[in-house]
Amino acid sequence: MTTSHQLLLADVMARVDEVGAEAIAVRRDLHAHPELGWHEVRTTEVLRQRLTAAGLSPQVLPTGTGLICDIGSGDTCVALRADIDALPVSEAIDSPFRSTIDGVAHACGHDMHTAAVLGAGLVLAGMSADGVLDRRVRLIFQPAEEVMPGGALGVIAAGGLEGVRRIYGLHCDPRLTVGQVGLRVGALTAAADRVLVRLTGPGGHTSRPHLTADLVYALATLVTELPAALSRRVDPRAGMSLVWGRITSGSAANAIPARGEAEGTLRCLDANAWRLAAELIPSLAAQLVAPYGVEVDTEVTHGVPPVMNDAAAIDVLRSAVDQTLGHDAVAQTDQSLGGEDFAWYLEHVPGAMARLGVRPIGLETAADLHTPGFNPEEQAITQGTTVLTATALLD
Repeated sequence: MTTSHQLLLADVMARVDEVGAEAIAVRRDLHAHPELGWHEVRTTEVLRQRLTAAGLSPQVLPTGTGLICDIGSGDTCVALRADIDALPVSEAIDSPFRSTIDGVAHACGHDMHTAAVLGAGLVLAGMSADGVLDRRVRLIFQPAEEVMPGGALGVIAAGGLEGVRRIYGLHCDPRLTVGQVGLRVGALTAAADRVLVRLTGPGGHTSRPHLTADLVYALATLVTELPAALSRRVDPRAGMSLVWGRITSGSAANAIPARGEAEGTLRCLDANAWRLAAELIPSLAAQLVAPYGVEVDTEVTHGVPPVMNDAAAIDVLRSAVDQTLGHDAVAQTDQSLGGEDFAWYLEHVPGAMARLGVRPIGLETAADLHTPGFNPEEQAITQGTTVLTATALLD
């Protein structure tokens, strides 16, 4: 590391210390007031006001939620992205800043991501005001990451990647201890789609299933056999997984219903197999329920491709972690079957997403993402702020 880099990163660490408490306070405020995708009005306004107070000029996206904010000057820029939406999950954590919105919570850590990028933005804004920022950095606070196919497409359509030469993001990972940052070249996540199958029939009495279409039996056959049939029609190396999250039908024990639905997610490690599945699933569903005389309508909503981390971008992240948190903070991470719409950005510009360790020190396991008990260690916000700031300066 050169002397100039040492001095620069020492300055970063000092500046992060100055904004750390504020970033945590903003996280707690957002955590207490979570908003679902495309409804992040309050969240957007909180961020807009704070960035404006720092002397910046944030621009709210045309959709009305989310914003973009440039810091410094230059023909091209590096982008730091955070997702700002919450999940329709009820929180089970009792804290002074627990969710005040019934059935909605930041159970995926997006409030942590937002606070880390905001912290980096405040540090960089201070450096710019002091005349020591020699580049342009773009902050992207993106709505609707949890809504397929993802709010990233709206950011891209609004010109959010114009002039961007590389983009970076962090995602909470309760499998990693706080202080660790997981890095991986190539595929980090999986492709993810939403699958919805609707069955309809005439309905009838449970004493006479032979005189009607036994829709519940057909639905049960579908939800058990479709994942199995799919596994025999796709190369197993593709790592395809169809898992149901919702099954609904009927309202009485002695009445065969006329309608039923099964909804779930399809996840796949291979992009080619992912594209094939959109045609294969409706065909298999129709074949499976054909013997029971029900009508079937299948929707496969393409979600996101895999996040493909660029090798050069991972090298920058590795240097940023190594030179700020220390060499031991760099951790390897496996490809996940989770979906992440950060992948859409990487279809246009190179970049990388890192895993931010949020498991409290001393715990062997922690509640997973998307669960009511997810409770990340807030210290990770300061570490995320540090790594993102250093990444923007080292790229």
